Amino acid sequence: MARRPVAWVAAIVLFVEAIGIALLNWFLGVVVDRQDMSLAGLDSDMMSVSSKVGGLVFGLYFALCGVAALLVAVRDRAPGLFGRILLISAAVVHGLLGAFTVGLVGWGAFVFMMVALGLIVFTLLAFDRGEGPADAAPGDGAGGEDGSGDTNGGTNGGTGGSPVTAPPTPSAS
Repeated sequence: MARRPVAWVAAIVLFVEAIGIALLNWFLGVVVDRQDMSLAGLDSDMMSVSSKVGGLVFGLYFALCGVAALLVAVRDRAPGLFGRILLISAAVVHGLLGAFTVGLVGWGAFVFMMVALGLIVFTLLAFDRGEGPADAAPGDGAGGEDGSGDTNGGTNGGTGGSPVTAPPTPSAS
């Protein structure tokens, strides 16, 4: 199955993005510092430092997401709660960045963001734990095929109980 290589590639992409975003913001901070201009009265030194710190924080965030994907690839199992939250948040961030980059940078950056989003989502779904009431055995009271307690495929109108049986016939005696 191709789920481990995809998790490896997702981890590598996240690490590359971590380095790239940190370097990009550092470069932008240097540019702002050398311009020595004010934007609406803001101090250029403060903008420079803010850009550098923001780039480092965002880079560390992507690196942490890369570590979560790397652990998934190494262990060959679903991430824990914290890793799952990190990867879901990274998927949301990539979706938003993709929407912004298509207008600001171009279609190539958009495609890169969507590929990264796809890798992260595939990593999350391929290593799905599959835990929950839908996987419980049908007689343990946790539900049947669809988790609603209906073990006959939802043919009783979706009410979630047992299938309807015919009432007993009255006796003549």
